[in-house]
Amino acid sequence: MDEKLVFVSVGATATPEQESFVRLIEDRLRSESLSPKTVGRNTFSADAPLKAITELMEHCSGIVVIALERSFFPAGIDKRGGPLQASLADVRLPTPWNHIEAAMAYTKHLPLLVIVEAGLKAEGLLEPGYDWYVQTLPLEATALGSNEFNGVLADWKEKVLAQQPRRPQALNPAELSIADLLGALRPVQLWSVAIALAGLLAGAFSLGARLVPPLKDTTPPAQGVVPRLANPADAPQAGTVPLRGWMSVPKLSS
Repeated sequence: MDEKLVFVSVGATATPEQESFVRLIEDRLRSESLSPKTVGRNTFSADAPLKAITELMEHCSGIVVIALERSFFPAGIDKRGGPLQASLADVRLPTPWNHIEAAMAYTKHLPLLVIVEAGLKAEGLLEPGYDWYVQTLPLEATALGSNEFNGVLADWKEKVLAQQPRRPQALNPAELSIADLLGALRPVQLWSVAIALAGLLAGAFSLGARLVPPLKDTTPPAQGVVPRLANPADAPQAGTVPLRGWMSVPKLSS
């Protein structure tokens, strides 16, 4: 059976206990013919993190969220200055990427297996009550051998194996509107199209200005109105007969 790719959401480990626990989960996944993939751990990309995560999830059939302690606050205040202000003590928080990647996977309808280190503050997508089961475990090898963990893992794996590979649908340009075509382009491609159109329009205007002669005013002057001259020196002088176009010749005496 071919290995299914599984996205693993886990931050950089801070202690040997955290690293050992993550490796135990990765080994367990491999023993189930599942290949764990984590951006920045065993999968690397030159793209921005969100783009790399999105592209990796497109090839995965499920996600495992491993929420470990990232930040610790001995004391603090919740809703400070308000009527519901409360004191906090020994607050332990995971990396926010656990929430981000869990939300991204949920929108892609990927099965979620959520594992939270015991003692972390339960909030956001890591608290119970959503469309997935949240397991709170100590960082011990024995925790991965319990009946609860094995049962949840087996149910999640069944959903992963049922996932069909998502292949991008081929687009037929002849059946798409202009809006659909533009929507299918990436931001870099949209900028290229916009620059090309701007250059084409500028070239068209420049060529038209050279080929089309300027319009002349052919409106005859009103009766009794002397045409205004651009240069007063061009006006007919005394003793000359004005001809068409203000050209003058000397007046002959009788």
